[in-house]
Amino acid sequence: MGTMGLALAWEIKISSAPRQREMRVEPSEDRTNRSHQTAAAVPSASAPEDADLAARCLAGDLSGYERLYALHGARMKNVARNLLGTASDAEDAVQETFLKVQRSITSFRGQSSFVTWAYRILINTCYDVRRSRMRKKEVSSAVDENEQAPRPEPRAPGAHPSLRMALQRALASLTKHQRDVFLLYEVEGFRHAEIAGMLEITETASKNTLFQAKKNLRQVLEPPSNQSAAGAR
Repeated sequence: MGTMGLALAWEIKISSAPRQREMRVEPSEDRTNRSHQTAAAVPSASAPEDADLAARCLAGDLSGYERLYALHGARMKNVARNLLGTASDAEDAVQETFLKVQRSITSFRGQSSFVTWAYRILINTCYDVRRSRMRKKEVSSAVDENEQAPRPEPRAPGAHPSLRMALQRALASLTKHQRDVFLLYEVEGFRHAEIAGMLEITETASKNTLFQAKKNLRQVLEPPSNQSAAGAR
């Protein structure tokens, strides 16, 4: 698993304490009609704003898409960059996401948050890019194992190089699902209800995945205790 160019600095406290603020998913609405996915789970948008955006986009009003981009474009790029690793890939993913939103807008029926639905499409687009990368890497490796050299990634502002490398190695030890939930929650600041809507999982599953991710990160990042070190002698 390669390193990632993180869009935000990595001054993150790895703890299991809850904060006060708070797979392939098809770009259609939650067919299970889970009760935890409500309008309150809209990322950075009020319910009236979300409903207005949905209505305008459904009516083919381009100003609705412009408003959606104005409100969420920058954050979508951050999400995509943290999932994909480069600003150029993130830009492409966001552009593709808006094309998909326009093409599939008629499948939206208002049973779930419109903005969360759009973020769900973004994350699926990022997953497509990941799979495409993996296929290309496998083909390239079959031809010449030395052809694919790791590309340098931009440094996160304010992050110490050694800390950054340690965190990247620790993140690489997580499963993709654990890493995605961790990045969405700890780096991007989404709530578990929002993550549940994006990944189409339950809030409990999101919380449990985050807990396991933090536990695994602590095991990698924390130095061994004195007692463990003494026992190893």
